[in-house]
Amino acid sequence: MKNPLIITKAGKEQLEKELADLKGPRRQEISRRLKHAIENGDLSENADYISAKEDQGFLEGRILEVETILANAEVIDEPGVMTGKVQIGNKVTVQEAGESEEVFELVGVSEVNTLQGKISYESPIGSALLDKRVGDKVTVKTPGGFIEFTIKKIE
Repeated sequence: MKNPLIITKAGKEQLEKELADLKGPRRQEISRRLKHAIENGDLSENADYISAKEDQGFLEGRILEVETILANAEVIDEPGVMTGKVQIGNKVTVQEAGESEEVFELVGVSEVNTLQGKISYESPIGSALLDKRVGDKVTVKTPGGFIEFTIKKIE
């Protein structure tokens, strides 16, 4: 059986907000663009029409993707997440020897944003952190080689 799709409560709320935007203002904007392009005549050589149809396809694909995620996701209730050991929804402060501390938040695959420090619990670092405790040393095999860090804090 396939692993369940896990998402945090904040991630679910963000997807619901995105879905409302996609189905409302974004869909209406593409509809206006299509109507305007159709009014301009020959559709076979109308770049505006072709562009709007492509955008419509991407939009409808994203709507379907978000609806599927929301329908099938198991929501992790972050306030209920324990901080004794690393779990999905935790923010984990780690430090490599001689380096500054880094903070990672373990989230579901659909919420990953490395610029915000949100990493998948299925990623090499995320899976290595799961079930570890403050003070534990963790070694992770990454594409750049092995890294070792110590868990400083779990929130």
